[in-house]
Amino acid sequence: MPSFIKKIIIALCLLVAYTTINAQTNPKFHVIAFYTGKNDQAHISFVHEANKWFPKMAKEYNFAYDSTSNWNNLNEEFLKKYQVVLFLDTRPEDPTQRAAFQKYMQNGGGWMGFHFAAFALTPSDVPANWDWYHNTFLGSGQYVSNIWRPSSAILRVEDKHHPAMKGLPTLWKTQPNEWYRWEKDLRQNPDIRILLSIDSTSFPLGTGPKPEEIWHSGYYPVVWTNKNYKMIYMNMGHNDIDYDHHTNNDLSHTLDNVIEDNLIMNSLLWLGEGTKTDK
Repeated sequence: MPSFIKKIIIALCLLVAYTTINAQTNPKFHVIAFYTGKNDQAHISFVHEANKWFPKMAKEYNFAYDSTSNWNNLNEEFLKKYQVVLFLDTRPEDPTQRAAFQKYMQNGGGWMGFHFAAFALTPSDVPANWDWYHNTFLGSGQYVSNIWRPSSAILRVEDKHHPAMKGLPTLWKTQPNEWYRWEKDLRQNPDIRILLSIDSTSFPLGTGPKPEEIWHSGYYPVVWTNKNYKMIYMNMGHNDIDYDHHTNNDLSHTLDNVIEDNLIMNSLLWLGEGTKTDK
């Protein structure tokens, strides 16, 4: 092999190595995921799944991903190095943590919440005692009901212009999930952009055994954003679990669907790299 070709090959190898190292040491943005992982095996399953999946995506898309179950880290100093916060399964309960999160969001931070992160119900172990978060930020108010068992739904894109919807078909089928119904009608809130809702072709949705756990009609938003913040909430995040035979084995996974995965990554990249005014 001529020496000049060898030099070109060596130069290309060095360039690739430099690019790889530079990408690893200079991520485009930093993500911190908070979780509790203690109640409901379906939520715990999703947390474990997410904490394996997001690091893989971080390498592929060049962002940094950290996770913690220490909610005391939800403070102003700790959050300074992160552009996006994830709530994988719950919300903060301590007033100082809540205040730090509200300030972070009001100062332009990014947030993505999954499933139970929006739950609130009085009376329950998670009461509706955080007005800004549930009524202003999320806009959904209290939890009202859900389907059972976790079931796949056909979702409809409601806002094709939002960056999170890039490349998504108008109608598509999800992984099994426990879908929630909310106190407030998000369609009546001018601050809320509904991105995805359950399409009527999904009905009946759920298998019961209770009749109220099977939906036959209605309007159910499942992914939305608040125009005043850089945020996205996704109702997904409840895997199907073998409770019937008491094995607690996973029967489904949320992050095992090409379209659903694309939705999550579109959303995360928008939160990390874009602005809340992106169209």
